[in-house]
Amino acid sequence: MTSNSQEIIQDIRTEFEMMLDFVIGEQARTATADQMERRVFKLLLRLGAKLLTLFFVMRSQACSRETAQTASGQELPYHRDTKRGYVSIFGKLEIWRPYFYKKGLGGQTSLDAELSLGEDSYSDLVRELSDYLAVYNVYHKTSDILLRLLGLKLSTRVVEENIAEDAVDVEAYYAQKPPPAPTEEAEILVAQADGKGVPMIIEEPPPPSVRLGKGQKRGRKKEAIVTTVYTIAPKIRTPQEVVDSYFLHTQDKTDSQKNKVAPKPQHKHIWATLDGKDTALTRLAEQASLRQGEHIQHQVMLSDGCEALQSRLETHLPNFTLILDFIHASEYLWDVANSVLGEKHPQRLEWMADKTLQMLSGKTEEVINRFRQLAKDDQYSSGQHAQLHKTANYFERNLSYMDYVSYLANGYPIASGVIEGACRHFVKDRCELSGMRWHQKGVENLFRLRAVAENDDWDDYHAYRRQQRHHRLYQTVAQPQTELEWLTVDNLPYINSEPSSNQLAEPINADSYNSYQRLPFAI
Repeated sequence: MTSNSQEIIQDIRTEFEMMLDFVIGEQARTATADQMERRVFKLLLRLGAKLLTLFFVMRSQACSRETAQTASGQELPYHRDTKRGYVSIFGKLEIWRPYFYKKGLGGQTSLDAELSLGEDSYSDLVRELSDYLAVYNVYHKTSDILLRLLGLKLSTRVVEENIAEDAVDVEAYYAQKPPPAPTEEAEILVAQADGKGVPMIIEEPPPPSVRLGKGQKRGRKKEAIVTTVYTIAPKIRTPQEVVDSYFLHTQDKTDSQKNKVAPKPQHKHIWATLDGKDTALTRLAEQASLRQGEHIQHQVMLSDGCEALQSRLETHLPNFTLILDFIHASEYLWDVANSVLGEKHPQRLEWMADKTLQMLSGKTEEVINRFRQLAKDDQYSSGQHAQLHKTANYFERNLSYMDYVSYLANGYPIASGVIEGACRHFVKDRCELSGMRWHQKGVENLFRLRAVAENDDWDDYHAYRRQQRHHRLYQTVAQPQTELEWLTVDNLPYINSEPSSNQLAEPINADSYNSYQRLPFAI
């Protein structure tokens, strides 16, 4: 073993004295706040490395070096001390621990199991910090942040590998996670699904060419199906109230309208996958079934007008009421308004409000018939005729999903803003930055951990992940991890120059800084 614990303790005392001198000494009289903060942070990192090294040395010294037992009960004699690297937030350290070996039986290091170490050298804290940065930032930026903040050099390859390894248990975690308590839920269960393209790397690229042909791209997109399930309280409103809210904006609303607080989704659960609609919707149905109970009074699902998605939603969630997203329907009305009236027509907004009110009031068939009539009028061009037919056909095909009078009377949500936001934020903002191309396995791993972060399950998931990893590596159940209690100065134990002493130090005050002799450690 390279170091003695008492030597490290003395080194820590010296280091701490230097820190105190720096903070209260002559240099502090002229230092700026920025200079002091940066220097103290670096000193704390260096001190943290020595404290953690001391922890590992003391744990190693406390280990028996007589024999160890295999899982089958056979004894392994002590062979030698061996080291392994450990990359902590304080920097790269070494852990020396006893190694037990017998020919024919192999070897083991019992301390690895006691410390619940992973297979590689990266600490769980470093991994979780790296993972969290990576699910929201490009990988090379994650590496830059860790280097700039902590001085840790993690390549983009290591960041991606950590994401892949740490995403392994996500689906198992959600399979065992209990549903929210009924007292925390609302009465309408809502399911939504939509698709968003992800730029992919072509696995078998064509022969390289000097210049791409017209319409030819170096990659292609694959649809990620994004799903969400949540509960929400009903909000009963009239078609006119929806129109007023949609077209008049906040400054024109009455005081009573402004004071209405919109209900918020409860326990929103987001997921995304590139494995296809059926895989995504099968999982959505499973998540929805977990939320069932007497507290659920209504079940609705929202989607755009994609026939393939609608038919699958009705198959996987047969007891849900399918609603055509009002915003998508409104976009088709806008297309007609822009085509027939023109984007700068003074009556365009009034026309839109009128047609939207008809649609929300159960008069969509009248709108369809009117568009069919206009499509026969010779005063309009062939392009305008085509747009009128397109919108009429869209409404006609989705008529059974446009019973907005009933939806509003029951307080149902009629807009899929949650899933639209998820497609943009969850997929587009992370996966469609300039020049990005993905392998399917890589983006699936990212989606798994991104879902954990977005669903506010980060800490719980990683606690579960650590337990599962411990069981895989050591075939034992990890001890439940509890937070270390932070002790006050008055009852904090101290390590003295004599290891057997149990004496407690006096509370520290400003006058005793320079004569400070003992360093506190939580036991």
